[in-house]
Amino acid sequence: MPTTSRADFGRYLRHQRAMMAPPKQPTDWPAPRRRVPGLRRQELAEAAGISVEYYTRLEQGRAPRPSREILTALARTLGLTAAERDHLFRLAGELPPEPLAPDSEIRPGLLRLLRGLDDTVPVTVHDGRLDVMARNAAAAELLGPLSSAGRYRRNIVHQGFTATARHILGDEGAHQYARWATAELRSAMGRYPNDQYLRSLFTELSATSATFRSHWAQGEVMAGRSAVKHLRHPTRGQLAFQSEMLHDAERDHWIVIYAPAE
Repeated sequence: MPTTSRADFGRYLRHQRAMMAPPKQPTDWPAPRRRVPGLRRQELAEAAGISVEYYTRLEQGRAPRPSREILTALARTLGLTAAERDHLFRLAGELPPEPLAPDSEIRPGLLRLLRGLDDTVPVTVHDGRLDVMARNAAAAELLGPLSSAGRYRRNIVHQGFTATARHILGDEGAHQYARWATAELRSAMGRYPNDQYLRSLFTELSATSATFRSHWAQGEVMAGRSAVKHLRHPTRGQLAFQSEMLHDAERDHWIVIYAPAE
């Protein structure tokens, strides 16, 4: 870790330590005098399971690069939010830890946005497991109802290997979507390697779809988040949309906007 990064890392630790409330003392104990706000170095080091000498060197920018285990212990002890923890890791020259699972709740403001666009622009939200979490009225009209049964009825990868996908997208569009969906599943399984839902989805598609097996054998991982899609609207016929995918990284949610293509 460069000297400047060590200094920034130390300053961030000192700031976060100063923001912490001192441990509560029994009411019949005299309150100890504290010259600075927050926890003392020794109190924080003991709670994190590291020596006070090493923690002091971290704050002073004199310690070698801390391990991921130490960073995790410091973030837990300091009570950091996910964003603050990620910043701590980056200051130490480490990639932030991957989440164990996508967040199960959509931000309320995003839900209000979806409802506000009900009559104009189709918008969907899916999570890092590729399950649809929400759709506004325009998206439901365009994409049709979700399957009423089945474990994967909300999964956009599974939907790519159904007759409904071919009906909405046409043969060529369905082929491209199946290719994209397979690559997205590979990415999701890399992000959540121990996720049993994704593993069982892979097992089912491998057993039931020759098209999936063919695409999977190509080993593709795609990063395309912008594309022109031609979809068959139930009442207005064939329409072209500029599809844009926006990522809420903290929750691992994807917002897909279908704007009319010029």
